Amino acid sequence: MVYIRDLALPDFPLLLAPMEDVSDPPFRAVCKANGADLMYTEFISSEGLIRDAAKSRKKLDVFDYERPIGIQLFGSDVQTMGECARISTLAGPDLIDINYGCPVKQVACRGAGAALLRDVPKMVEMTSAVVKATHLPVTVKTRLGWDDATKNVEDVAERLQDIGIEALTVHGRTRVQMYKGDADWRLIAKIKENPRIRIPIFGNGDIDSPQKAVEYKNRYGVDGVMIGRASIGYPWIFREVKHYVATGELLAPPTVEERVNMCRMHFDKSIEWKGQRVGIFEMRRHYAQYFRGLEGAKSWRMRLVETDSVEEVHAILDEIIAAEPVLVG
Repeated sequence: MVYIRDLALPDFPLLLAPMEDVSDPPFRAVCKANGADLMYTEFISSEGLIRDAAKSRKKLDVFDYERPIGIQLFGSDVQTMGECARISTLAGPDLIDINYGCPVKQVACRGAGAALLRDVPKMVEMTSAVVKATHLPVTVKTRLGWDDATKNVEDVAERLQDIGIEALTVHGRTRVQMYKGDADWRLIAKIKENPRIRIPIFGNGDIDSPQKAVEYKNRYGVDGVMIGRASIGYPWIFREVKHYVATGELLAPPTVEERVNMCRMHFDKSIEWKGQRVGIFEMRRHYAQYFRGLEGAKSWRMRLVETDSVEEVHAILDEIIAAEPVLVG
């Protein structure tokens, strides 16, 4: 077992990465159904939450079927982050996570996310404020550093552990890299090997197959891995990794019927949580991934993104099953 304080996870847990405009409750539902062990909300702006912005408040929604679930926060003001942690605790998650890794300009250039890697004393102060503001375990997600000249994550790991975080996830790129190039897990391994480090260390970046998950597990010694982009439209990545870890064998890819039924579940959850108009609209970004590689997928996808009818979406999904298309790529 892997423990985040008293929260027990299975050996080598698989974490779903918090992804803006992706990892909402409908998406988390399909990932949970396929074996994700720990999931996080989309990251929530502390400033937005304090202002009572509707979008930020909505992101606090967590459901029992998702557990264990963490609420992830980001911000640039120490006091505001502490208050945000108090508000988030009332939503009933299993833990609070702090985002010190988001590289996008709208976040990092406002002094939040990965920007804190350039001000470690402020990062420590902010983390301490969050730890003191909640009775829940506090975890952190970050990157190797701001750029190649300032890879300071080893120091960050020790300092944040010393003030009370209960687990650390490291994305194996710098902020400057964004999502380009290959993730470098060597510093993640060094953190794990550090005799001072006693908290779980999770690796993130480029895990897109069962083989790679096991390879990185063995090579870098991490306690678990966080999977992000590879799960979009393919939540089966979690069950495939679990099966490969347990048996050394690869599962067959999902059938057409499985793809359609999982897409349907995602769609229904989207309507249920967001309402018909928004639910239909926001689901459109997922169809290409669910049906990637299926013969004739483009024509079905075009029809799915053009309709505003719940009934028609279900009818098109039924058509796909009936057509029994071949997987061509």
